[in-house]
Amino acid sequence: MEKMNDRRSVRQTHLRTVMVIMADFQRAILTAPPMLKWLIVILIAVLVLGLVMPRLAARLPLGRLPGDVRLRWRGQEYSFPFATTLLLSLLLSLILRLL
Repeated sequence: MEKMNDRRSVRQTHLRTVMVIMADFQRAILTAPPMLKWLIVILIAVLVLGLVMPRLAARLPLGRLPGDVRLRWRGQEYSFPFATTLLLSLLLSLILRLL
């Protein structure tokens, strides 16, 4: 019974610590200058894209479009996704223009 109470108190302590850290982080974000807020948004977007892209790349032909160059030289494969870069750039420009 004592072990359960010890575990419960440790969990509560950890929960309080996490809540304090989150409150400090939220306070820092709300009082941060706009440039820092944009930097944090961009970092979160890059993180999400990094997690989503491998799954998305398996379904979409990104990197395999006509105009994307793949070279194999001395046992190494090099990829130059010119068409994919152009397509993503145009798509991002369109989205930003609509916003």
